[in-house]
Amino acid sequence: MAAVFFYHVAGDLTVGKPELIEFPDSASVAEAIVALRDCTECGITVWKRRPPHLQKTPESAEARQDRFLGILNALDIVAHLSTESSLMDPDAALKTPVSQILVPDNSLLRQIDPATRLVDALEMMKQGVKRLLVARPAGWKGVSKKFSILYNGKWLKPSFGDGEEPSMVPSEKLCCLSREDMVRFLVGCLGALAPLPLTSIETLGAVNRQVLTIDSRSPARHALRALGHDPAAVAVIERSHDNGGTGSRRIVGDISAFKLWKCDHMWAAWGCSTLNAGQFAMDIEDILPFDTRSLVRPSEQSKKLNSLRQHGLSLTPVKEEDLPPPAPPEKPTGPTRKFSTKCRDFMNLYFENGGHSEKGISSRSYRGRCAPLTCRPWNSLAAVMTQMLAHRATHVWVTEHKKGEDDEEEYESLVGIVSYVDILAVVTQPSNLVVSAN
Repeated sequence: MAAVFFYHVAGDLTVGKPELIEFPDSASVAEAIVALRDCTECGITVWKRRPPHLQKTPESAEARQDRFLGILNALDIVAHLSTESSLMDPDAALKTPVSQILVPDNSLLRQIDPATRLVDALEMMKQGVKRLLVARPAGWKGVSKKFSILYNGKWLKPSFGDGEEPSMVPSEKLCCLSREDMVRFLVGCLGALAPLPLTSIETLGAVNRQVLTIDSRSPARHALRALGHDPAAVAVIERSHDNGGTGSRRIVGDISAFKLWKCDHMWAAWGCSTLNAGQFAMDIEDILPFDTRSLVRPSEQSKKLNSLRQHGLSLTPVKEEDLPPPAPPEKPTGPTRKFSTKCRDFMNLYFENGGHSEKGISSRSYRGRCAPLTCRPWNSLAAVMTQMLAHRATHVWVTEHKKGEDDEEEYESLVGIVSYVDILAVVTQPSNLVVSAN
């Protein structure tokens, strides 16, 4: 295993990290939606409130661990808002305490000492821990410079006040480390991991071929089975046959906590309960470009779509070459939203099939924000890690380029998935790296 994992400790990764802000279980879903936009790994940690008479007293690590309830992500919120009762009364749904929709899992977080070796912290995350709570006492001296932890053969320990133990650090001096922080640290020391970063993910065995999939014609709500899965992601696929006659899984979209992270959760809930998986994966914000400040019932939505038809909105398939030349730009009089070719084509399909398409959607191109984040099996580990960090994604779908039976149609065939856990498992595998003698 790489020596960098032994010469660094968890305290090194706390530099520049913000202090822990506990999200209470009594807060509403609406407050959780706001907090989600600034979280890491598309999830927020939910806690029980401390009793008022204990607010100013130090808290032990055991008591803090007992107060931790779990991690709430965007898929949990959309699943709650897409229920029939929530759609009928969205205001009440937004006021629901998060404790009623959170799936408790106390094992997703662990508090560790700042002097915990990085190799031990990585091992915890490989076993399913998603957050590490690390104390940041004022006297800690080992987090300002690299390679400053090992001194005269002894591990430096944090300096606490008289009679104060590491497990009694006040909560305002804690910070939370995620698996994204671990991967970001690995990208910063690629040289110490050589030649691993330049090796393909397929050679390293980082591709997980056990993935959750859903047919594009299936209801989008069936994707909610990804709740509690790590990562919380489902690939939207269509069954295809390549020129060799074998069946392939054509990936056309991605329904996940990452994709729903910063979307309009109310519209996503409506789409999840109404559309099929293929339509939903086309990006709900582009498909339904209306006022997203309040939820509209499906019956009212149909009236709005009919009104758009009466006012001249083109609802027939439009090709780019058939579009008229753009008009000279005019000064806008208010907030507007342009309809793309993709939206027009989708609405035509939506109306022709009574709002529930039975046709395939493989002929459409899934590009832009709605396109799933993909890589190739021969891509290097460094490239995949950089790609995930650039998009702040929790996963990347692994695909292969294939041709259809007629040798004309080309598509992306799903092979597997790479997540943070897969990356951490690869870089800490003894057979991949050996500790440097120096």
